[in-house]
Amino acid sequence: MLKVGELAALANLTVRTLHHYDSIGLLRPSARSDAGDRLYDRDDVARLQQIQALRVLGMGLADIGLYLDNPLDSPGATALAVVERQLAAVDRQILEATQMRKQLLHLRGELLRGAAPDLSEWLTTLEQMTVYEQYFTKDELEHIPIFSSPEARRDWQRLVEQGTGLMRSQVAPSSSAAKSFAQRWLDAFQRSTGNDDAIITRINTMAIREQQAMGNQGMTPELMGYVMLSVAELRHDVYARYLAPEVLERMRRHQAEHGHEWPGLIAAVREEMGRDPGAQGPEARALARRWMAMFQDMVGTDPVTVEAFRRASANEPVLRMGSGIGDDLLDYLRKAMPAPAGAARSMRSA
Repeated sequence: MLKVGELAALANLTVRTLHHYDSIGLLRPSARSDAGDRLYDRDDVARLQQIQALRVLGMGLADIGLYLDNPLDSPGATALAVVERQLAAVDRQILEATQMRKQLLHLRGELLRGAAPDLSEWLTTLEQMTVYEQYFTKDELEHIPIFSSPEARRDWQRLVEQGTGLMRSQVAPSSSAAKSFAQRWLDAFQRSTGNDDAIITRINTMAIREQQAMGNQGMTPELMGYVMLSVAELRHDVYARYLAPEVLERMRRHQAEHGHEWPGLIAAVREEMGRDPGAQGPEARALARRWMAMFQDMVGTDPVTVEAFRRASANEPVLRMGSGIGDDLLDYLRKAMPAPAGAARSMRSA
């Protein structure tokens, strides 16, 4: 049997990737050593080969898990259903490429007519428009303040300048100045998105996937990392009024190891809400199980702690601001995975 490091080396993966596959139930080790080390057998290696082959086709981890684990009569796991989802993804890529071609043809026409636009500025604007249109409809772009309001854009530019100044001056995210800035950032984000959790989720997804386009507006990965650390410190102070020090330390460890996974999970749940509003399919159930596992890794299962976390989430709006987590999303997860009352309450808190 292979240890996790040995399998990672053979498969040209990182140990962290295999740990992630284990945490989401995609590839669990068949055994553990007396010391607790993960041990993988021949069947595990064969499954990993299948996972890697399907990843080459562009299949998402959730689809891979469904395809490998569910019986063929499961509506969301049949080969046809998986192929249909992949075709839909390719269709979206074709649409995006078509839009890009249209914009480039327009630019070529302008240049052929002798126009002399500032090419770098023009292309930056073109890139931003193309990126935005991948995530939002034209109607949304015309009505969401963060895109349509000059005042909102000026507010964001000031915040970007303030955050960049704090970061370059090496002001600690735990400082009062950084936490005050984090609160202003969250307030502006909520205001400029109309407090719409679905819009917030898509903007967060766009910020992660389109780092170059965001960087052209000053929102570099370094600045976004600084903002997230400052927001985490702001929230830590709030949680400290409700939770024991050892729970806070556990949450810090979770944030360091798994905090980057939450935006993608939130986005996946919202996408599934659109595909399966009734939360009846296997993908909805898989996402609900993953959510609960993440929550328990962050907070634990002690009922007193879970209740304290619930009170904090209910009483302190700042704990959910900017995350995209709303009551609609949590209600959907509870429908996807009916659970005992205590667990249901903890899911609502997350």
